[in-house]
Formats: sequence, structure tokens, C-alpha cells
Amino acid sequence: MARYNRYQRTAKYSDEFKVSAVLLSNLDACTVKSVAESLDIHPVQLSIWRRQYREGLLVADKRKKIIKKNASLKESDKVKALEAEVQRLQLENDILKKWQRFLAEQRQKNSNS
Repeated sequence: MARYNRYQRTAKYSDEFKVSAVLLSNLDACTVKSVAESLDIHPVQLSIWRRQYREGLLVADKRKKIIKKNASLKESDKVKALEAEVQRLQLENDILKKWQRFLAEQRQKNSNS
């Protein structure tokens, strides 16, 4: 009777290999199943890699990896920041209008004297 090892080691593939497999499966003439069979991997694994590639989690060159969390603010945070900026600019505009009125009043007092 054959003994089966319960704990099989899984193969570790490089990101370059994964990306090339994904790019091959994205070609028009190729299907996920045919690419998986030719590379001797399971089609489900290739589908997982395709999803990771679409989401930006799988990149061939680490230098090109973009972290989305830190790169952009949420939409509500952007709106709050813009509202605060509008409020600040309105306050500055009001101060400038008051200064113009003050200068105009000073000119009138000086010209009447």
C-alpha cells in the first residue's frame, strides 16, 4: 500500500512567473484552462493570480507597486478639506473688503479736511 505524505510542500512562484501567466491568459487565443495546463498549475490558482493582478496586489516589478491606501484620501476627506479651504478664503475675502472700506473712509476724511 502506498504511503501518502499529508503535508505536501506547495510550490512558491515568483511574481514575474505569476504576471507572465496572467498576461498569457489574457491573450485572445488562450484560455485560463489551457494556460494552466501548459504551466502545470491549477486553473483556480491562475484565476486567483488574475484577480490579484487586477487589484494591483500582484506586480512583476516591486518598484512599480503603488500603495493605494496612502496615495489617495477618501472622497469625504477631500470634500471636508475643500470646505475648510472655502471657509478660509471667504474669511480672507471679508477681511480684504473691510480693509478697502477703511481705506476709502480714510481718504474721504483726508480730502474733506
